[in-house]
Amino acid sequence: MIDSMTNRDTEATTPDFVVIDVETACSRVSSICQVGIVGFKDGREIFDYETLLDPRDEFNVFNTRIHGIAAHHVVGKPSFSDIHAVVHGHLSGRTTVAHSYFDKGALAAACRIHDRAMIETTWLDSVRVAKRAWPDLESHRLGVLARYLGIEHRHHDALSDARAAGWVIVKAIDHTGLSLADWLAPPRVAGPAPRAAADGPLSGERVAILGEPRDGKLAHLAARLGARVMTGVGSSTTMLVVAGHEPFGRATRASAAFLKAEELRREGSPLRILPSDALRTMAARA
Repeated sequence: MIDSMTNRDTEATTPDFVVIDVETACSRVSSICQVGIVGFKDGREIFDYETLLDPRDEFNVFNTRIHGIAAHHVVGKPSFSDIHAVVHGHLSGRTTVAHSYFDKGALAAACRIHDRAMIETTWLDSVRVAKRAWPDLESHRLGVLARYLGIEHRHHDALSDARAAGWVIVKAIDHTGLSLADWLAPPRVAGPAPRAAADGPLSGERVAILGEPRDGKLAHLAARLGARVMTGVGSSTTMLVVAGHEPFGRATRASAAFLKAEELRREGSPLRILPSDALRTMAARA
């Protein structure tokens, strides 16, 4: 592992967002022993920064087995206080992505331990983004996402993890059409369910939607077909429409709505569980 700083863009360009990942030497989150930062603009990488750090703390064998960094690797390396200004320069006043908020907590703890100013930045959790962009994936761990999205990735290397998390954001923006500002906005509170059409092929059906809000596109489609859109699965529900394709992923099958629907079916309810494509096919034939 070699300390490196590469600027891939000779122009002084402000990134749309930066991504940070850290590795720690022991159970204390302040014990940062590697930092990786990557800047992204217009869907491409524009700089990266990586360094090993002397955490000024012990190395636990458990942590070393995870990331491969041991005490002898950081002899003569800077401490966090030595590179605080660099990290501050990359993150301060910008949008900073991390895959879960572990890195946010580690950065804050290191600032406290090393008596350095807290870094003021706007945080965005790429786990939350991935769960919303690809809800049917069985796991949203970075390694799983990297394989699914075709991202080159070496797990538990801070620079590689930061780069992969950044590409998750880029691909989520492309996949959903939501902008970075959309992802930063507070989650939208769903409005009232659409009113059912007077008649249609689903007239009399009471439909719950899983994977989209009760006022989303699937809800409006079901209502246009005559269904009454419910806020959740209950004893009177006749259909659960799942946003996604069959076979449904583990996250879908483990959701409260899906489990309730299966319970009602076991008890004799005629409730049907359908993928969203089935609803769209009904609409095409109507």
